[in-house]
Amino acid sequence: MRTTNMTRIAATAAVVALAAAGCGSKSTASSSSSSSSSSSTSASSSSSSSSGGSASNASFLACMVTDTGGIDDRSFNASAWAGMQDAQKDGKATVKYLQSTTENDYVPNITQLEGQNCKLIVTVGGLMADATDSQAAAKTGQDFAIVDNSSADSKTNKPVPNVHGMQFNTAQGGFLAGYLAAASSKSGVVATWGGLNIPPVTIYMDGFWEGVQYYNKAKSKSVKVLGWDETNPGSGTFSNSFTDTNKGKSITDGFINQGADIVFPVAGGAGRGATASAKASSGKVKVIWVDSDGCVSDNEDCSVFLGSVTKGIETAVKKVVEDSAGGNFKGGTQDVLDLSNGGTDLVYGKQLGSSIPSDLQSEITALKGQITSGAIKITSPSQPK
Repeated sequence: MRTTNMTRIAATAAVVALAAAGCGSKSTASSSSSSSSSSSTSASSSSSSSSGGSASNASFLACMVTDTGGIDDRSFNASAWAGMQDAQKDGKATVKYLQSTTENDYVPNITQLEGQNCKLIVTVGGLMADATDSQAAAKTGQDFAIVDNSSADSKTNKPVPNVHGMQFNTAQGGFLAGYLAAASSKSGVVATWGGLNIPPVTIYMDGFWEGVQYYNKAKSKSVKVLGWDETNPGSGTFSNSFTDTNKGKSITDGFINQGADIVFPVAGGAGRGATASAKASSGKVKVIWVDSDGCVSDNEDCSVFLGSVTKGIETAVKKVVEDSAGGNFKGGTQDVLDLSNGGTDLVYGKQLGSSIPSDLQSEITALKGQITSGAIKITSPSQPK
């Protein structure tokens, strides 16, 4: 995804239960409209505690600002917060967060945390890149890490010395999901839709689309993809929200009416509209989740998850916090994570996974090796460089 900005607040451990699929990056994006004052109010009520599971005596304070999807989006933000909490459980840091309600909250939330002596501020999503860049330039002694963006300034494209980036090539995991969907569809029609037309979202959709095309060519089939065509991105379907489940359900119902029986929503919490549609289909429709293992982050909907394309946000955030706490902050650089190093993967649903034939699972395992070796080349323009 491209980039813009986000914020709001909170800081307790219990919230980490999950994450939805909010993705972000620079671009113009619509987000829910609640004023930053509401985010400030909740900040004062929750910033007194620093969340995480076990208490930590670590003096290193690491802080996080969420995207507008919120801390409990069951995917993107929740995964980042889980990584923060993991670092606290390891005794390496004390952690807290502020939650963004709208993009107008990004800079105020970052500024508030700067005033609380946070040694590291983690911003979640490429949509926060502009806010992160501006604050990093204004306060060069403050260390930042950003999820789904490089360390380069969005305007100059030069590395920012006090920003560390974390990027994920989820087109690879998306490719596997597309192949699985095409092979599993009984109707010959599958679908994908996104929260916003930005690279952190479309990278998943590109991979999914390419995986279906690869299956069609390999098996001489003609499975159709609704909602996205990598060669014609202007025709894609988007909810323009990472939180609007009603819109997500409406989009999914429309695809089901066109014959789709497997749906791949890339839209954070709005993706739960797809799970609602699938649950109402009496078993005819299945969902492939994104960012986190849906059967873990959204266990109540596990019965409709054929699989999930995971994104290694939790591990990446934990590492950057613990590295920073140990005096090894790598500003001006970024981690680019993919299938080969835990940055993405395809995991099968805990309930529906057993229905996936063993020969298909073997084919997908072989595809992973071909992708990591470079034998299969994914062409998504949204892949991190």
